[in-house]
Amino acid sequence: MFELAMPDRAELIDPAAGDVQARRPSTHLSLSRVGVTGVSRVIRLRPGGGTAELISADLECYVDLGPRQKGVHMSRFGETVEEAIDAVVLEDSFRAETLAAHVAEHVRERQGALRAEVRLSARYPDERLAPASGSRTQEIHVLHADAVAGPNGTRRVVGVETQGMTACPCAQELVAGRARERLEADGFSEDEIERVLRHVPVATHNQRGVGTLWVGAAGEGRDPIDAETLLHIVEESMSSETYELMKRSDEVEVVEKAHRRPRFVEDCVREMVRMGVEAFGSLGDDAFLMARQVNLETIHRHEVVAERYGLLGELGRELGAGDAGAARHLSMPEWLERA
Repeated sequence: MFELAMPDRAELIDPAAGDVQARRPSTHLSLSRVGVTGVSRVIRLRPGGGTAELISADLECYVDLGPRQKGVHMSRFGETVEEAIDAVVLEDSFRAETLAAHVAEHVRERQGALRAEVRLSARYPDERLAPASGSRTQEIHVLHADAVAGPNGTRRVVGVETQGMTACPCAQELVAGRARERLEADGFSEDEIERVLRHVPVATHNQRGVGTLWVGAAGEGRDPIDAETLLHIVEESMSSETYELMKRSDEVEVVEKAHRRPRFVEDCVREMVRMGVEAFGSLGDDAFLMARQVNLETIHRHEVVAERYGLLGELGRELGAGDAGAARHLSMPEWLERA
């Protein structure tokens, strides 16, 4: 019969042993991640590089924990977040990835850890005009920033997540095929049928898509990654943008645009990668890029998802020369851990 060996109670609560977190644990084992989640703060950021805005952000902070330390100092996480926010404000940076990096470095130092990891997520507004009526509307996007601070430096990535619309190419071809058959049966010539289908958008089923694009630059002194550029790429990768407030003229504009640019979830990811490599090629071959698209299906009860991640140099070579691509793509956690 297997029995668990229980530690002596005195070993756990002995006040003479000093700081409880600094004591040796009863089980000698290191932990990969220990930290806090759900840390909410109102911070000042420049999501698009323009005027700084007050934005509500959620943070997660983690450190590794050695086998000889019972626990981390949880109260220090909150203190460190405040200190890092103050430091960023003083430096007039206001960028999400800068804040994440500062927090990770401060946490690592204050906790005496080998590595620290921080994740930041903030919802921010973007005012724009509807495509036909020019009505002013406010769209909400999500800004992401992840950072890992290690003994050899800090690496960070910044990402933008937004919604759009996709139209299914497969169903559209099926509907177009039926339309051809009916037009032929009604006496239309082949040339006339092609003219009709060229001028009249063909029906298909649509999805609301959620696209996210992350980019990270290795090393210091790189140009900052523009969140507005990330946002433009994500929206352009889908069949059409969406707008919270639209007139009828805007609705027909959006629907027609989407049906003239049908795209699978895979197409959206490939377009994000293609435009991302073009936009951020100056960051160097060792920069990182990850594209992710989730389509919320309308004629199915499941959702569909596609991703691609890897080094910018590898992605560029695959796009440019028809290279088969790396057998194994470098993931975002792996790239960040190279710090």
